[in-house]
Order: sequence, then structure tokens, then C-alpha cells
Amino acid sequence: MNDVPVFILCGGFGTRLREQTEFRPKPMIEIGGRPILWHIMRSYARHGFRRFVLCLGYRAEVIREYFLHYTSLNSDFTVELATNTVTLDSIDHTDDWKVTLADTGLETMTGARVARAASRYLGDAEHFAVTYGDGVTDADLAAEFRFHLGHERLGTVLGVNPPSRFGEIKLDGDAVLQFEEKPEFAEKWINGGYQFFRRGFLDYLNEDPACVLEKTPLVRLAAAGELSLYRHRGFWHCMDTQRDYDSLNAMWSRGEAPWKA
Repeated sequence: MNDVPVFILCGGFGTRLREQTEFRPKPMIEIGGRPILWHIMRSYARHGFRRFVLCLGYRAEVIREYFLHYTSLNSDFTVELATNTVTLDSIDHTDDWKVTLADTGLETMTGARVARAASRYLGDAEHFAVTYGDGVTDADLAAEFRFHLGHERLGTVLGVNPPSRFGEIKLDGDAVLQFEEKPEFAEKWINGGYQFFRRGFLDYLNEDPACVLEKTPLVRLAAAGELSLYRHRGFWHCMDTQRDYDSLNAMWSRGEAPWKA
């Protein structure tokens, strides 16, 4: 798994979270003082993945600066002002990740971002991971990868069934039989965004800026019988709105963040 590249989509405008994304890309919005991107990478690293390719677009310079200065941001250091010499007094992290910052265009859609980055950085890897820069989970990603290796299909998506954002009312005529606030739909699955592919999936992608991963490529892959679902009934949460941002930070503050290592 050390050699499996994880492509993380970091280039969107984050328009549904404009309160937070006017001056920084969505993956750099912080949960508990750390970018959600860091939390996602820590989840992969916990399961043995350490090679990351960040597909950049909007406000790319913010992510570049963060990783260029990652060690100093997470360490004590001393600056000799007369000579502009910096000495690291301690390194307060153990992360041994290899992180590639790949410019994939400002207006590029998700499928084209993966295609552009993979053409440069997939190398000879037979398998690769793709995820978004805005969702956290406690899923066992190593187990999902083993599941992916165990079948012959080109792709595997993490299936999650989060609760509805709305309540459900069951009726008999105009009489309410059951009222349930935000019920969980146990057998209604959505793509949780943590995905694995064989390199043959690249034939379904192209570098046209209009190529959207979730539309033609994955639709065609499913129609060809080349896509599997790895079911995860545990925690998963995306950060689409200010309410999501507040909820994730509240979990972290209470020490109840299921995705935390």
C-alpha cells in the first residue's frame, strides 16, 4: 500500500461553503485546528497509504504553502535574524508521507483532474485511490483495498448510508403512524467518495476540462459491470455546508470524532 497513489481532489470552488472558502480552498477548512485535508490524509496513512497526489485548482497556493512549510508549522524552531538561519528545535510530527502538488487547472472538472494528474504521477502503479477533499470516515480503507484486490472489476466505491437530512412521516390517510427525525435508510447507498481503481479505468477518463468523474466515467463503468460497492455502515460525514462544518468541529471539541486516529 506504500506504493498505491492516493489522488485527492482539491481544486473545486466550494461555492456551497462560501463563508469559509472565499480566501482558501475547501480542503484547507479546519477541523480542530487542522485542515480537513490533513484529517483525510491521516485516515489513509493509518491504513498504510503514504503516497499522495493533490489535484489542485482554486487557491492552489494555500495548499502549496501549507506543505512547503509543513515541518516548521508543526515544530518548534529558532530563527537567527542576523543570518536568516532557521534551526528546527524539535519535529512535532511523525508523518512520513510523500506529497505531490499537481496543478490540474482552475476550471477543470473532477474526472479531468484525475486524468491530468494520473498522466504525470501514476507511474507504473497498477492500482490507485481517488477521494475528495471534504469528507471524513472511520472506514477501514485497507480492508476496502483488499476487497478491491479480491475482485476483477476496474473500480470499487465506498458505499455509505448516512441519515436523511429530513425527517420522515408515515401516514394512514391523514393519520400519522410514525414520525422519525432524520431516519437512516439501511439499504440506500451513496458513494462515500473513497474509491479504488485499476489503471484500466483511465480509459474511461479524459483530460477535457468538462469531464466529470461522477457522470460519464462512473456511469459507463457501472454499465459495463466493472464497478463494485464496498459497504460501510460506520461513520461518514461530508462538509458541504456551514452546518456540516459546525457539526464536525463540535464532534472534535467533545472528543467524539470517530475518524480520529
